Formats: sequence, C-alpha cells, structure tokens
Amino acid sequence: MIKKITTAAVLVASLATSGAYAAKWNMPTPYGDANLPTKIAYEFAEEISAGSNGEIDVAVHSGASLIKHPEIPRAVRTGQVQLGEIFIGIMGNTHPVFKHDNIPFLATNYQDAEKLWNAARPEISKQLEKEGMTLLYAVPWPAQSLYTKQPVAKLSDLEGLKMRAYSPSTSRLADLMNTTPTTVQVPEIPQAFSTGIIDAMITSPSTGANGQAWDYLSHYTDIAAWIPKNVVVANTRAFKRLSQETQDVIMKAAAAAEAKGWAGVVDQAAKDTATLSDNGIVVSEPSDELMAELRKIGAIMIDEWKAEAPTEVSAILDQYKM
Repeated sequence: MIKKITTAAVLVASLATSGAYAAKWNMPTPYGDANLPTKIAYEFAEEISAGSNGEIDVAVHSGASLIKHPEIPRAVRTGQVQLGEIFIGIMGNTHPVFKHDNIPFLATNYQDAEKLWNAARPEISKQLEKEGMTLLYAVPWPAQSLYTKQPVAKLSDLEGLKMRAYSPSTSRLADLMNTTPTTVQVPEIPQAFSTGIIDAMITSPSTGANGQAWDYLSHYTDIAAWIPKNVVVANTRAFKRLSQETQDVIMKAAAAAEAKGWAGVVDQAAKDTATLSDNGIVVSEPSDELMAELRKIGAIMIDEWKAEAPTEVSAILDQYKM
C-alpha cells in the first residue's frame, strides 16, 4: 500500500512538472495564419507556454475563429478570454487615442510610425488599464494603400463608390472622399467585392495578398496613407494573479514579439506587394493630384482628432514632434 501511494505521488508530481495541470489561456486573433501579426502571436504563445514552468498554456485561435474581431476587446475586458489581439483603430469610439495610427498622412514611413507608437504608448496603456486590460505588445501592418477595380488618378474617380471601412477613422475618411463607408471585416472581403457590397478599399498589401485580391479587383495605388498596428492585451486581473516569474516571462516574450514586428514589416510589405503584381494586379504610384487631395483630407482629420481629446492627443503629438 505504501509503495502504491508513493508511486502515485511521484506520478502526480511528474504530470504537474510537465505542465499537465497548466491553466489554459485562450488568445483570439482576428487575422489568418499567413499574416505577420498572427505568425508572431503563435511564437509569443509558444514562448509563454514553454517559459512559464507549467503555469499557463496559451492557445491561439486565429482568423476570428473563436471570437469575431469587434468583440475581442470586450471578451478580454470581461475575462471571457485571457489574451487577445486587436486592431487598435477599431477601439476608436472608446477613446480618441486609439485612432492615432489610423489618421491619414500623420506617419507614412516605418521610422515615423514607430516614433508615433512610442509617443502614443503611454496614453494607450493608460486607457487600456481603465478598461481592465494590460498592454503587452504591438505589431505594425504594412502601409495602407488603395485597391480598386479601375485606375485612380484623382479623388473624383472614387466618388460614389462603396468603400470598405474597418474603424471609426476609416469610416470618416470614406465620407471625406465622397464614398460610402461600408463596414467589412477581413474574412468577408472577397465575398463583399464579389457581391458588390464594396467597390474599393484602403488596406495593407498583406491583406490583399492573403485574400487573393486579384480575384475581384485589378488596381493597387501605393498611397501609403498610414501604418496601423495590432495590439495584444491581457485581462489585467488574470495577469496579476500569475506569479511574478510568469509575468516576467510574458513581458519578455512581448518585448521580443514587438521587436520582431518592427524588424519584419518592411520585408513583408515588399513581399506582399510583389505577390499582388505577380498575380496581375496593376501596382502604381499615385498621381500628384491624388496625393494633394488626400493630404488635405489628412489635415482635416488631424484637426478633428485634436478636437476630440485635446489633452491626450496633444500629449501624443507633442512627443511625436520632438
């Protein structure tokens, strides 16, 4: 009898050590496995699971397979899931600071985009904490450019089209472009174009390449309007219940994930733009007239953004301009 108890005890200890009793943490992401942010999310999850000494095991649920994108912030906030990846701009109605990287022509190259993120990060973190979420890391997307079924030389070429929107800022942009904003999430883009729900969109070359945009449109105009980001956040209560060692593991993995994002985005943008061209999409630089018209819209949106939250937005812009 004593021998059996001893053997059982050893077995339980062995299972615990191997992570058999690790807490299961779910991490919904909105984009498919081919996208750079999702690839980094898998690596982040693996580092946490491996480094937490069996305390937690993170399962990534990509492509909005567990929770639809607009519902991910609430799911993390309420503790329905412990982690989540979110496109920052979709939270723009929660607080204006979440619009910082959806403002056209505020930061149009990766060096400026990273500088803008460093300027915005304290305000973003503060607002997320108010909602019960802890900021872990951000990953940039390639610059957002214009996809259409016809060539575009000036803004009037787009007038009356149905423009895909995916955040409050992109809805406002569509209005200012004299197009009709239509909310469509990434998995729905091919069908939305095929059925006439949308006629045009501004998004990354990655979204177009991974969604085989050549099946439903023909032109990509490289306006590089803004460089948005995804953030990965944790439910604050769940995070604080972890041991300090595991919190440190998560933050170390988060720092590594963010570094990978900024290091990899330029190559990813070039690769995906080439994929568009290789599959028959006409990739072109914008005309001077189109860019001048779009920059005027960008200036309007910057002024509107300032007016929404003067204290917080001014803090971001002042730091960005230093």
